[in-house]
Amino acid sequence: MDYKALTYFYHVATQQSFTRAAEALEVAQPAVSMAIKRLEQQLQLTLFHRHERQISLTDEGERLYVQAQRIVQVMSDADLEMEELRGLEQGAVQLGTPSMLGSYHFPPIIMAFRHRYPNLTFSVYEGGAWQLQQMLEKGELDLAVIEAEDIPDTIEARTLMREEMRVVVDKDHPFASRTAVTSAEFLQEDLVLFRKGYFHRKVIDRLAEESGIQPRINFETNLLPLIRAIVKQGFGISTLLNMATEDNPELVTLSFDPPIVLDLCLAWRKDGYLSKANQAFVDFVLEHGGNNEAV
Repeated sequence: MDYKALTYFYHVATQQSFTRAAEALEVAQPAVSMAIKRLEQQLQLTLFHRHERQISLTDEGERLYVQAQRIVQVMSDADLEMEELRGLEQGAVQLGTPSMLGSYHFPPIIMAFRHRYPNLTFSVYEGGAWQLQQMLEKGELDLAVIEAEDIPDTIEARTLMREEMRVVVDKDHPFASRTAVTSAEFLQEDLVLFRKGYFHRKVIDRLAEESGIQPRINFETNLLPLIRAIVKQGFGISTLLNMATEDNPELVTLSFDPPIVLDLCLAWRKDGYLSKANQAFVDFVLEHGGNNEAV
């Protein structure tokens, strides 16, 4: 099987578009179309359903895509490892992190890391913990911060921090004079929450299911400044990590009763090649505030 054609197939299946795949591969679209056609002829299988301007994988294409994901990732890892063995001096760190950690926890760590390793480049992707875990498993991210709960066997993780989820209200809210509220009390308030896929939302959805209470979600947004602004104006309450509210005296935080504590981990694929740049960042993070405990 032609590896180049398999790579083209993988990108077309991932992008669900010949045009977008060609752009990602930086080749002409006809070259992609011809490679897929030759691959189908070689295999004597139809890999895509073609419906005017839309495409989708056939059952046979779905089976090949699973294998193509593994092969493309292994080849990419091999290329990277060989480059480093040839003495590559520069490298790149690619990190996925939830928005709160990306805004508050990592900036000073990244700046200190860049000071120690000025020749390395750094890319940060913000997203929900579940989305980041999926991207990590697919090889779309090298490192990601995820929850310690339900980590699959394919992921290696080290505890980064333990953080309490705090109820956040404005200064005039009835909860502001208290030290804690139950999950039932929280769920019956007007809520401002992250969208599904973020670890905060996952916790709240679980609390709602366990208590049998339908939460009153008035606002959904992944924009942290907007959540804080809505709460500050008294249009709802939320839950955030303490680091996201420490610089805002107009907001009041209190604990859940019982407290909700999250274990957050720095994670990477067990079967992937962790480049020297990424390994340096892992070591640096664990040295500056992380925990070496395996999860």
